Amino acid sequence: MEKLSVQEQLKKAPQRWWYYLIIAVIVLGIFLWSMTALQFSPLSARGTAIALNIFKGIFHPDLSFLFDISSQGVLYMLVQTIAIAVLGTLIGALIAVPLSFLSAPNIMPRPIAYAIRFIIMVIRTVPPFVYGLMFIRVVGPSPSAGVLTLALMSIGMVCKLFTETIEDLDTGILESLDAVGCTLFQKIRFGIIPQLSADFYSILLYRFDMNLRDASILGLVGAGGIGAPLIFAMNAYQWSQVGSILIGLFVLILAVESISSRIRNRLMKG
Repeated sequence: MEKLSVQEQLKKAPQRWWYYLIIAVIVLGIFLWSMTALQFSPLSARGTAIALNIFKGIFHPDLSFLFDISSQGVLYMLVQTIAIAVLGTLIGALIAVPLSFLSAPNIMPRPIAYAIRFIIMVIRTVPPFVYGLMFIRVVGPSPSAGVLTLALMSIGMVCKLFTETIEDLDTGILESLDAVGCTLFQKIRFGIIPQLSADFYSILLYRFDMNLRDASILGLVGAGGIGAPLIFAMNAYQWSQVGSILIGLFVLILAVESISSRIRNRLMKG
């Protein structure tokens, strides 16, 4: 059999330029159509002045407010934000773990798995602000509303990622455990958890990163955290306090991101 050169093989390869051209045209069309939703207007003098004041506040923060350890200071609000994110992540994970196993079709019967998936999909469709406003009406404007909101949001995302991880399991181990007469709990305990623990921890750390940011935003609607003093300072045009809060948030998120990334790398590399 005659061997073809590299150039001849490339010439005989299927030409897909038209396929990529169609995709590019579709993406460009969607982009241009989306641009019609924007309304560009010139920046007013007042808007320019506010933008300059914001930057001045960031570069000239109120240090007494930034390092205030009272309940009205930035440090206390940052600690409260971390607590809300931690509790929301843990409560959501405790509920998400059993639901994720119930929604995995390679473990549970398909009707049950798809029914649980439908419930998870319904939970994920509601934005965090809507849940925050709902829980504020139930428990009042407090950090408890933020914890409940983040827990419910964590259930939807963590369940989805957990289920995808469970579906990639090595079924040979489960078949071996099934052959020796193990119960469903025993298969989960000895055949599934050892395979999934690293992925589960990595997903939870990723969700904690997201919850930390969401906890800051939920404070804008009164669900605790540092978002509430941020919006109050902006409404009062206290840009030095706004700068202090933004600096505190930046340092906090940067530190948590660095630590969680290192932990995830250690988990994935064993």
